[in-house]
Amino acid sequence: MKLTSYGAAGEVTGSCHLIEVGDVRILLDCGLIQGRRKDELRNHDPFPFEPAMLDAVVLSHAHIDHSGRLPILIRQGFQGSIHTHEASADLAKILLKDSAYLNQRDVEYRNKRRARKGKPPLSPLYEQSDVEETLNRFVAHNYGETGEIAHGVKITLHDAGHILGSAMVELELTDGNETRTVVFSGDLGHRGAPILRDFTRLKKADFVLMESTYGDRLHRSWDETFEEVSEIAESLKGTSGNVLIPAFSVGRSQMILYMFARYFEQWDLARWKIFLDSPMAIEATDLYLRYTRLYDETAAAFYEEHGALLDMPNLSFSRTADESRAINRMESGAIVIAGSGMCTGGRIMHHLKHNLWRKDCHVIISGYQSHGSLGRKLVEGEPFVRLWGEKVRVAATIHTVGGLSAHADQEGMLEWYSHLEGNPPVLLVHGEQRAGEALAKKLRSDFGARANVAVAGKTTDLLKA
Repeated sequence: MKLTSYGAAGEVTGSCHLIEVGDVRILLDCGLIQGRRKDELRNHDPFPFEPAMLDAVVLSHAHIDHSGRLPILIRQGFQGSIHTHEASADLAKILLKDSAYLNQRDVEYRNKRRARKGKPPLSPLYEQSDVEETLNRFVAHNYGETGEIAHGVKITLHDAGHILGSAMVELELTDGNETRTVVFSGDLGHRGAPILRDFTRLKKADFVLMESTYGDRLHRSWDETFEEVSEIAESLKGTSGNVLIPAFSVGRSQMILYMFARYFEQWDLARWKIFLDSPMAIEATDLYLRYTRLYDETAAAFYEEHGALLDMPNLSFSRTADESRAINRMESGAIVIAGSGMCTGGRIMHHLKHNLWRKDCHVIISGYQSHGSLGRKLVEGEPFVRLWGEKVRVAATIHTVGGLSAHADQEGMLEWYSHLEGNPPVLLVHGEQRAGEALAKKLRSDFGARANVAVAGKTTDLLKA
């Protein structure tokens, strides 16, 4: 029995982990590598294993850094099924189609430049037909149900509380007289986050493959975060301009709308026109509204009382480009939630161009902003930014809300691990090296656990771990 991490080892994206049990091979996740251009070019590299030899794939959740290379895997010969939670299967349909579209558009743009330089054209990673074939391979599971997905391999999915349908994967591996239980945490959710339930606490594992995204830091409490948002809402009561909220399409946009619905009167939101201006976020919101059985107690009670989770009389969904452009004719009174969350593309860029230079405009940054992103420049207070080559003055008021993460912090991950009996060995993935090493140090000092940060391509013998 062996485990080898081929992605998200010492880095955050590209989740990809191979389990070998005798002659059976199971892949956990197959995500896109994201970040700098040179990092993303690695998505074109061949897999370090033969896709045709895989018996099955298990997908922890639909985020593209966990699911985005599945169509490539099928293109290169994988013939089996992809096992995931049914809500993740539905979300993956949205995210993979968008990924194919964005990749195709990017390649078309780059090929125009290459043609002018006499260079040969590039091919897209995959196309919509590859996505359709991928979606046909999905086998949906519910939380808590156990099933055999290959000879000697049983899986049980448990609620990870990260996004809709996110799962931690419990694998029971049997080879002859040897049996081991391996638990893959997937991405663990931020405890107490709105809408979804907290992650499930498991008791038994012989080996743990665990994320470490925020392994070196703590989030502020939800009470502090709600108070911070309330203070921002109070400061808006006298403003006459527009409010822009860059937000990730899956998870963050729904969380913000739910908070607005819950505190609609308290935050005096009736005087605004609220727009969700993102086709992908709108599709994801429809799924969040459908999967009511996955809500936590507070959201479930709110749903029972109001008949809908995100219903507000002044909320509009802007699906078309014309509807989005119409918002930019409003000089005041609009709250616009749009992607991308880090202001690196999408419709939020157009809204920033029309509003960022206005003194009465407010921009609420609701999530992590990577180095070099436009969102990071706004957070750091740069007086001017560039939008499509044009220098734009930042006269708007920039607010930052730091506690809305969908990931568990160090304390949350340690609390999850504390419920596992016998302090099983841990291999840390899906985190930068510094975050992984900080979490490994805490696991060793607090629990005496054998904890290490994964090294890409290094194999662990699960019978000797």
